[in-house]
Amino acid sequence: MNVAEVFKNNEKWIAEKLSINPDYFSDLAKGQSPEFLYIGCSDSRVTAEDLMGIQPGQAFVHRNIANLVNNVDLSVMTVLNYAVRHLKVNHIVVCGHYNCGGVKAAMQPADLGILNPWLRNIRDVYRLHKDELNAIADEDARYNRLVELNVQEQCVNLLKTAAVQEAIVHRGLTVQGWVFDIRTGRLIDLKIDFEKILKDITEIYKLY
Repeated sequence: MNVAEVFKNNEKWIAEKLSINPDYFSDLAKGQSPEFLYIGCSDSRVTAEDLMGIQPGQAFVHRNIANLVNNVDLSVMTVLNYAVRHLKVNHIVVCGHYNCGGVKAAMQPADLGILNPWLRNIRDVYRLHKDELNAIADEDARYNRLVELNVQEQCVNLLKTAAVQEAIVHRGLTVQGWVFDIRTGRLIDLKIDFEKILKDITEIYKLY
């Protein structure tokens, strides 16, 4: 794949869309009203629209290394607030994936330079769940479980924000924690008990 091929593919894509719906692009240009905010990993193998089977306009998307919701990251916080308060999405999805390079790097005792402060967020997840993770003898299974727990903790980070708390109260916004199994193509709902988590953290993190 080279740059010239990208532009050829773009022309083919335009022709395909117009052959199905001559108004496709004029309809897109009218605005967006996505149902989902999708927060996923930047991994080139994991694309929101493909794995969810949705079309442009149906999900507002933010991606970063290891799908983190870091409260001091202006990028993710800006996306979150815009999606919730202006676009009024009904569902926020944090989607991790097995074989995540960011999570694997965080498990290694190595100095990774500029990545250190970013990966520390994942190491903090490990610290919070150290007893459970250290009890898993198989390294791959421990790695997979950390991927899942990282998704859970990023969902908790969402629940700590005023915008999400307000939207849950006023219009029933839901938070979803998923993992994409890159080996099978399946999306897995982690079925996290967010009602219990919200109840447990309300005393400290209630903002709305």
